[in-house]
Amino acid sequence: MGVVAVNGSDSGDVSVAADRPLVSNRVWTIPNVLSFLRLLGVPFFLALILLEHDVAAVVLLALASLTDLLDGRIARRFNQVSKLGEMLDPAADRLYIFATVLGLAVRGIIPWWLLVVLVGRDVTMAALLPALKSRGFTSLPVNFIGKAATFCLLYALPLILLGAGPWVISPAASIIGWAFAIWGAFLYWWAGLMYIWQTQQILRSVPPVKTRAS
Repeated sequence: MGVVAVNGSDSGDVSVAADRPLVSNRVWTIPNVLSFLRLLGVPFFLALILLEHDVAAVVLLALASLTDLLDGRIARRFNQVSKLGEMLDPAADRLYIFATVLGLAVRGIIPWWLLVVLVGRDVTMAALLPALKSRGFTSLPVNFIGKAATFCLLYALPLILLGAGPWVISPAASIIGWAFAIWGAFLYWWAGLMYIWQTQQILRSVPPVKTRAS
């Protein structure tokens, strides 16, 4: 199985690393259990938004963000980085973003075009997987732009949700939330374009799996 290494997180240069230490095939690790728990919380989070239990939804999202922080640190500190964890962690982030955007769009708090913009980017990334798998890759590493985009969106959406409430902080929360949302959507697509470029580089430089096997 090939592994993508990025030479400089902002440049998007791609090379194939000969080895990647400390990445295991283990399933039952503490970080993976935390990621599973985050995933289990997604439908409850969406239900809270749709039922307009906004404070409870924000609290659940905060807990999910805390487990996100913990699983990464535990994985690196105790050498529990796994291939499954590298897939579960970004998947959980995307599902929470999708659940929030969907719930807010259904309630009329945000326009539907924002949902289309964010989901369209993820659909585009999913379309790259067959090409990557043909070269022996399962995914691309998350770059700095992608992390910044996820950070902005995970903060933007609960702030927008709070901004729709009757509280004193609601006007300020709405302004800050939309600022994060606009930047987050821009960075989300910027990172996506970088992934597309990286995939093109892999297709040009790495032979298909069957060719290498023969």
